[in-house]
Amino acid sequence: MISRVRFTPPADQQFLSLITYIRAENPAAAKNLRNHVSSSFENICTFPEMGRIVPEFPDLGFREVIINPYRFFYTVENDTVWVVGVWHAAQLPEKPIL
Repeated sequence: MISRVRFTPPADQQFLSLITYIRAENPAAAKNLRNHVSSSFENICTFPEMGRIVPEFPDLGFREVIINPYRFFYTVENDTVWVVGVWHAAQLPEKPIL
C-alpha cells in the first residue's frame, strides 16, 4: 500500500517554479493545477501502475502521468511515490534521477 507522495529536490524545484510562473499570471489557474496534481497522485497511490512507462527512458522504469500540458515522472519505492521530474509536454525531458 502506497502511503505518501514525495518530490525529489529537482522535481520539487520544477513544480514550485511552474506554480510560481502560473500564479503570476493567473492565481486561480495555479491553485487549480496544484489541486489537480494532488488529486491525480492520490489516484496513483491507489493504482501506482496507472501511469505509462516514460517513452523517452523505457529502461529506467519511471512512469508518467500527464496533467495537460505537463508531464509528471514518478517511481514507486516501498510505500512512497517519488515524483522525479516535471516538464511541459512541449519540452524534451532530461533524464530523471531519483
